[in-house]
Amino acid sequence: MTKRIALLLCLLLSANHFFAQDKTSLDEIKITGKVIEAESNMALEYATIVLKNTKTNAISGGITDMEGKFSISAPKATYEISVKFISFNSKTFPAKTITSDLDLGVIKLSENSKALDEVVIVAEKTTVDIRLDKKVFNIGKDLSIRGGNASDVLGNVPSVQVDVEGTVSLRGNENVTILIDGRPSALVGLNGAEALRQIPAEAIEKVEVITSPSARYDAEGTAGILNIILRKNKLTGFNGSLQLDLGYPERVGAAFNANWRTEKWNLFTNTGFRYNETPGNSLSESNFLTSTAQNARVIEQRNFGRLGRSLFTSFGAEYYLTKSSSIIGNIVFNSGNDDDVNTNDIQRLDANGGLNEATFRTESEGEDEQRIQYTLDYVNNFDQKGRKLSVNLQYSTEMEDILNNITEIDTQTSLLNDLEQVIEDQNENRALLQIDYVHPVGENIQYEAGYRGNYRDIFNSFYLAERQVFPDGPLVPDAGLNNSFNYEEFVNAAYFQYGQKFNNISLLAGLRYEYTSIEIEQQTSTTVDARSYGNLFPTINLGYEFKDGENITIGYNRRIRRPRGRNLNPFPSRSSEANIYTGNVGLNPVITDAVDLGYLKRWDKFTLSTSLYYNISNDNWERIQEDTGEVTDNGDPITRRFPINLSTAERLGFEFTLNYRPFKIWNINSDFNLFRVTTDGDYTNPTTNATQSFDFENTSYFIRLNQKITLGKTDLQINSNYRGPSQNAQTTSEGVFSMNIAASRDFFNEKASLSVNFSDVFNSRISRRTTNIPGFLDQYSEFQWREPQFRVSLVYRFNQKKKRFGGDRDDNGGDDFEE
Repeated sequence: MTKRIALLLCLLLSANHFFAQDKTSLDEIKITGKVIEAESNMALEYATIVLKNTKTNAISGGITDMEGKFSISAPKATYEISVKFISFNSKTFPAKTITSDLDLGVIKLSENSKALDEVVIVAEKTTVDIRLDKKVFNIGKDLSIRGGNASDVLGNVPSVQVDVEGTVSLRGNENVTILIDGRPSALVGLNGAEALRQIPAEAIEKVEVITSPSARYDAEGTAGILNIILRKNKLTGFNGSLQLDLGYPERVGAAFNANWRTEKWNLFTNTGFRYNETPGNSLSESNFLTSTAQNARVIEQRNFGRLGRSLFTSFGAEYYLTKSSSIIGNIVFNSGNDDDVNTNDIQRLDANGGLNEATFRTESEGEDEQRIQYTLDYVNNFDQKGRKLSVNLQYSTEMEDILNNITEIDTQTSLLNDLEQVIEDQNENRALLQIDYVHPVGENIQYEAGYRGNYRDIFNSFYLAERQVFPDGPLVPDAGLNNSFNYEEFVNAAYFQYGQKFNNISLLAGLRYEYTSIEIEQQTSTTVDARSYGNLFPTINLGYEFKDGENITIGYNRRIRRPRGRNLNPFPSRSSEANIYTGNVGLNPVITDAVDLGYLKRWDKFTLSTSLYYNISNDNWERIQEDTGEVTDNGDPITRRFPINLSTAERLGFEFTLNYRPFKIWNINSDFNLFRVTTDGDYTNPTTNATQSFDFENTSYFIRLNQKITLGKTDLQINSNYRGPSQNAQTTSEGVFSMNIAASRDFFNEKASLSVNFSDVFNSRISRRTTNIPGFLDQYSEFQWREPQFRVSLVYRFNQKKKRFGGDRDDNGGDDFEE
């Protein structure tokens, strides 16, 4: 406790030091205003405000926020002020000597119809926009993800890591909430890692990394939130792009993005198809330490032969009811069909190294999945002062059907050892109602309130039949493993938050209340497990702006991690006969309190963002791996993994993100994250009565370096990623390094681009782990989900042309003034 108090005091003293070290200079003035679209009165986010000092010709400025507002501090001087936004007519104010704060009021920009008739300028450059409360990763011409999927996109986002199994983590914490367009979605439903691989990268416009969420957001996800924004162009006229992909191992794909906008209507679509092979492999060597172990050593070599087909399409329409209100309907459909053939070559050895048995196990698995989501939005911007009402309705369904035929042959005798059939069905239904209202008072105060009702129903059934009489006996159901499991959850949430700006200080404080009701039904139980609980989630974010381009923020928020699906279902799922995973129906949610202290500084050629963060979780989940005391028909001891509320976990970390442009042709993005995790808790095995301490301290880090070099019409991109070694109470993981290289060249007056991509150049993206259970097991394992791939992509744009923002920025400036 003393350490925690000392840490919080350090954070507060650091904040006080920063707040005290720089007072607003008497020689500085502040220029404010709001930029909107003349036709619809909609706020223009990311509009560029350029201040040109007429005496020194120095260029400075800033960009607008989500509400189209800007506030720029600058020295007293004579300035020519320009307001610019892509595909809109710029507005320039005559040179004026500014000696006191200046409010430019509401600035209306109209679309440049001549430019739109000739060519639609589309941002094609990937940029990282570092903002006070989040980082926004704009997906543009990122060569390394072209032809890839959402998992590839997230793997390039600052603060985010995607491991070799596709698990997403934020600052090293896997409990991250992934939203689509700001809401929970079936697109990342039952199997998040696999579902992300079904969303083509071309359908994604940007990703928001929110590490200190306000009360507006769901409290789910103790690490924070990743919000994936799908493309919805709003450019006048008809425009779009077509992309074709080829690759090795065999890969064929196509993606089509288009939109058509008139005065009253905007229609948009993203459609992609993928056919790809994804080979992988794994190795495990298990040494069983008990004196009674029939097989003292078991070696398993697996090869994964995956063949996947997927179709993703999103179609939406926006109708402008008035200049300030619109209604948007959107349908997203995702269908996948996989045919996988996975093999497992197993050798079982006695204590002296003699071969007891050798078998070859083949799993032929077919999987069909389908997701469909309907969304209806109503947005009303009542006036030009920020008052806004948003209402969202969403309904989605997801279905997965899996049929797995398993055969096992004794390789010494060539006789059939085992024949199994596994049928698994998973279904999920979701419904969502969300209402948000924003009400500003004057220029510096804003109130916000809202409600969200989120319902989900998850059903899972597992059926295993096994041949027990050879060679021609029937398949007999295994009653001990067959089960159905149904989980219903209803979360009602309401929030209120208050924001105010005091000179250079910004405050956003809120309170969210969530009431959760759940029901669990099992085939093998005659009772329904029903429970409910309510939680308050306070949030507060403070920001201080020293001067133009330099800010400090401090935030506190409380988050929750609710158990669902696989973590609750007590019936075993098997990666092999000897390794099973079971859920825990009595698992309770985890509550986490988090503090985040951030600093942002912009210079001419680079931007630096740093963060010091701390969080503490009580009743934290730990996944226990233990000896069940049982053995398989082959004599292998059966180990079981399951989650329990076991420990208190503390996480202290530091990260920085750097955007640096040493030359016009060379752009560098890098981020580094160092974190230390401390847990304490003891577990007693009910079978052996042995107690194991789960106390551990783990310090780990990851670093990413992305470089892009532009030479004329040719771009070269090199992405390097290293995740340092880590450990928990039972497992030690080695570090993992990977590198992707890509190149692209433009043709036909920049209407077309041809790119090549080589992922995992050194074939090094392999997870290597060592697990130790005292007195029972020493195990070494390797896992490579995807072997190196080579892709070629051709993109053709119609009524579009990629173009840098040219004269609208200082050539020596950073990414803020570039598209």
